[in-house]
Amino acid sequence: MVNMIQGLVAKQKISYVNYGVPRMKAGKCPTDELSLTNCAVVNPQDFNDSVKHIEVSTSSGPCFVFTVKSHKNVLPSTIGFSFLQRKWATLSIGQDIDVRPFEFDTNEHTLAKMILEVDFHDKKRTNFETYDSDAMAREFSAQFHHQSFSVGQLLVFPFQELPLLILIVKELEGADLNAIKSGVSSAKSRELRIGQCFPNTMIVFDKSEGSSVNLVGKSKGKTAHRSIINLDWDFQNMGVGGLDTEFSAIFRRAFASRVSPPEIVEQLGCKHVKGILLYGPPGTGKTLIARQIGNMLNARAPKIVNGPQILDKYVGESEANVRRLFAEAEEDEKRLGLDSGLHIIILDEIDAICKSRGSVAGASGVHDTVVNQLLAKIDGVEQLNNILVIGMTNRRDMIDEALLRPGRMEVQMEIGLPSETGRAQILKIHTARMRDNKKIASDVDLQELAVLTKNFSGAEIEGLVRAAQSTALNRLIKASNKAEVDPEAVEKLMVERRDFLHALENDIKPAFGTSSEALELYIDRGIIDWGEPIRSLLEYGAILTQQAQSDFGLVSVLLEGPPNAGKTALAAQLAKNSDFPFIKICRPNDMVGLSESAKCLKIQKFFDDAYRSELSCILVDNIERLLDYGAIGPLLEELEMLSIFTAVIRVPNISKCEELIAVLEGTDTFSKSQIATIAQKVADRRVARAF
Repeated sequence: MVNMIQGLVAKQKISYVNYGVPRMKAGKCPTDELSLTNCAVVNPQDFNDSVKHIEVSTSSGPCFVFTVKSHKNVLPSTIGFSFLQRKWATLSIGQDIDVRPFEFDTNEHTLAKMILEVDFHDKKRTNFETYDSDAMAREFSAQFHHQSFSVGQLLVFPFQELPLLILIVKELEGADLNAIKSGVSSAKSRELRIGQCFPNTMIVFDKSEGSSVNLVGKSKGKTAHRSIINLDWDFQNMGVGGLDTEFSAIFRRAFASRVSPPEIVEQLGCKHVKGILLYGPPGTGKTLIARQIGNMLNARAPKIVNGPQILDKYVGESEANVRRLFAEAEEDEKRLGLDSGLHIIILDEIDAICKSRGSVAGASGVHDTVVNQLLAKIDGVEQLNNILVIGMTNRRDMIDEALLRPGRMEVQMEIGLPSETGRAQILKIHTARMRDNKKIASDVDLQELAVLTKNFSGAEIEGLVRAAQSTALNRLIKASNKAEVDPEAVEKLMVERRDFLHALENDIKPAFGTSSEALELYIDRGIIDWGEPIRSLLEYGAILTQQAQSDFGLVSVLLEGPPNAGKTALAAQLAKNSDFPFIKICRPNDMVGLSESAKCLKIQKFFDDAYRSELSCILVDNIERLLDYGAIGPLLEELEMLSIFTAVIRVPNISKCEELIAVLEGTDTFSKSQIATIAQKVADRRVARAF
């Protein structure tokens, strides 16, 4: 790089007065004070006061231009150079050099702008104080006006009482004086390799790569901004599928400001998002997302902590554990300021440490102080700007509200059950190895499986693939007393469609799916169409189901009637006919012994789970028992319960002889003669009652 710059300097067109080319020697700068002037020092006998700049060259090297000062302590025929000047021009003490006076052409070499890279001169004497770039620019112009500067030149710069800085000339732009004199307002600047600084030259400071100098002000340059996003990332390659929408929202809220140039962010007064809360049912990929965000970023590996690990039985230790999580980020912020790297802290099961304050029984108050400490670190008086806290929980309702306000965990993203497209992506991810090794049969249609796995979470889909693999592997085992692998079957082994269907039928049931066993228990003897009331009820139920499917909103139905009229069986049949992916049964028998609040939480969970499914059905059996209704208690009308239902359908008892005959025939238990006899006896009893 130095050689390239030197070559460019050598090719720069310069003008000079030919006084002859005397042979001189390179020497040391006589004083430290003169070293800070960034001038070459000459003996007064060698050059008169009219010489302001000199051109220095060696027999085999390029030319370098220096501004000069005179000092009597410099030996005649010697030029005093500082250490940085000798390093830049590759000169050694005592080396023979050719020196001649040099004059600038103001039309060609007047500098309009200088861009200087900044770093500490002594890396051991760094400072966390801010350097005002505007004050630095004024001081630079005052110290170095009318001096010569070349691209690649090294110089020292004392600024106030702060540690000494080293500058590297990065870019020079020349002013078009002829255009300016002619009144052209849009005069274009030119790139130069050498030029002369004037009081109105614009000075811009860029921080050197890896430097810890903290620059502020308008004279701070647009330092090359390294994107924190890894351009090679691909969520499907990372094992994350079906979450495109969620990732887009997370990127927009949490990372858009971090990938933008710092000067734009500063101009907008934009503040970075410092907290993300991922919540949703188990197995949907919250922890996986948080882990892969670290791979998505060009940042240090994230700190991953389980919430319960923070808690400690000793007083003050839990709070100290929180402080230790942020200690490294605090140190970086003090040392590097705005250029500090991003620190990611992942808190799994965050509800364990951030429960609503005052909600945890006991007098210790440990949970409350932990929440307070976390709030102080994220958004306290000495808040950090180089952190991103990602929390995961299944219970967002338990999180303290103060943690969820803007400025803290303000991005709250529900990671729900994947859609059909998402399920296809997840299946593609988990079957990728089988496809690459040609171990999956051609009859396996991932799109078909995506349709069949309604309400499956990502973890359940992964479990389905494992179950199908185990079914296929079972075919390798020989049918003998010992578990032996058939070597001939190994090469031919393929995971087939029947393996996935077997896993769906027998092994993996979605937590947010249908309570099939309980549902079948209610209708195991079937529904007998004994007359118009039953047909009308089933038809009306089908209409209500269509309303729910067409985004009509919440559809609620009350089946009421005398005991043993078949209300539960008919409700179960309606639920089964709906073919909704989520069907659950809420029964009072399952809540025996629970307190009122525990019952409320259990019922609330039924509905919370139902809302996670695109289509859901909740069957509440014996609702009057669930409400502790009794014969001497208030009626449902008085409880204002009827008004919450979309429809109320009455389920009557059998009242006609032909209806009874239809039921007896539907049971396939009685012969025709027996049915006729029973029907005759029932008719006779009714006649007797009439009289």
